[in-house]
Parts: sequence; structure tokens; C-alpha cells
Amino acid sequence: MPKARPEVSAEIGIIGGTGSFPAELLENAQAVRPKTPYGSTSDRIVVGSFEGRRVALLPRHGPGHSIPPHMINFRANIWALKKMGVDKVFATTAVGSLNEDYAAGDAVIPDQFIDWGKTVHTFYNGPEVCHVSMADPFCPELRKILISSAKALGLPTKDRGTYLSIEGPQFSTRAASRMYRQFADIIGMTASPEAILCREQGMCFAVLASVTDYDAWKEHAVSMEGVKSVMAQNVETARIVLGRSIAEAPRERSCGCCDALKYARA
Repeated sequence: MPKARPEVSAEIGIIGGTGSFPAELLENAQAVRPKTPYGSTSDRIVVGSFEGRRVALLPRHGPGHSIPPHMINFRANIWALKKMGVDKVFATTAVGSLNEDYAAGDAVIPDQFIDWGKTVHTFYNGPEVCHVSMADPFCPELRKILISSAKALGLPTKDRGTYLSIEGPQFSTRAASRMYRQFADIIGMTASPEAILCREQGMCFAVLASVTDYDAWKEHAVSMEGVKSVMAQNVETARIVLGRSIAEAPRERSCGCCDALKYARA
């Protein structure tokens, strides 16, 4: 592992699973674990340079995928990236499909989400109260870059879709999966907490979702073995899309994400 240093900065954050963007691709990489008011981050954050941009890599599930989705310290992760200067975040995630047209291997860049979780995710538990707008939860600038990067590589890409977020760690029952199909196109466990907390910090956030299965509404039940098999095939795809997206990310933001708190305070 790169040698840790107490203070480093970055501009772009990558949140994902193991191998979604290998640390070996970064120049002059350093591993740090910033202290936060919310406890420890999922893992050390590896920071370095890629295509002239400062990038911070954070594996949300910790070393060896040891943290289940409902135990991820989302607040610590996002707060740490913000402290390091990150203002743009690309996230990768594996998802199940609730839509016949969204097949295994497809890349999906969602434009909406529904949070079906039971946990409240916010930095504002009082005494300061803020109600940020989540009408359009994903940064339009970063979404556009992910879409163009995926399509330029000839990948099967869905340029919009509704992500339904459950907490897990269990997969859906068949009854629940059939119900969710009425509301969303894909289903996962991590995107909505990250989107909410990034918005509260005025950070841009967009998701590159990789479809691994048809959830439980199809004939076959979801298995971790099947999910891991498709995920392994998607790792290289995510790496290439993210590499291109990092290089094309705007240095100056004009999307409005940074003004999220302007009219949000109670």
C-alpha cells in the first residue's frame, strides 16, 4: 500500500467497490484516513494524480468487502472527501434490474432515485436544520460525462433510469421485487445515502451503475455467486469509463450543486 501522510488534497472522488478504479493507476499515490466527527471512514483513502487531476479513491465496503451496506459509515466517508477538497464524486455500484430492457452487463446512469430505506441520512440532525432540494439528485454535468464516456466506448448504456435504494443486506423477496417494478428501473443499496450527503455538502455526484441480474421478479432468485461473476466482467468496463470521465470532468462547476444550501436552511 502507498505510505500514508496526514494531509493530502484531491479534486475528484471515486467511491466504489474493490478494483473499480485500481490505485495502481494513480501517480505518487498516498493512503490517508482523515479524522472525522462521525467516526472512521470505510477504509484508507488513496490519493494521487491521474491525467493531471487529483483523485481520491474510497472503497465503500472497506478492505476485502468487509462492511455490509447497512453498516457503511456514509457520513464519515463523504465528510472526509469534502475535507480533502473533493467537489466532484463519481460512484460505481452493482444493481439489479427491475426493467426487462435493462439487461445484465448494461451500464446505467440514473437520473432519479427512490429511497426505500429505513435510516435517515443527513449532516443536519440539529440544532441547525437544513432541507436541501433533491428534485434532481444527480449532478447533470457529471451524468453527461459518464454517458458520453460509456457510449464512446460502445458500451450498452441506459442514459437515464430510476434507482430504488434498499438497505439490505438481504436481496428482495419476489413479492417486493414485483412491487418495486412499478416505481423504478434498477435496485441497489448505496447510491441514495451518498447522493443525499454529497448534496448537503454542495458536492457534485453521479453514479455509474452496472446491471448484474434481474432481481427476484424473474425466474431465478438472485445469488451472490451470480452477481460476483458479472461484477468481475464489469470491473474493466468501469475502469475505462471512469478514466475517461476523470479526464473530462469540468474544472469549474456550473451545475448549481455547490449552491444546494443557499435556500435550504430553516
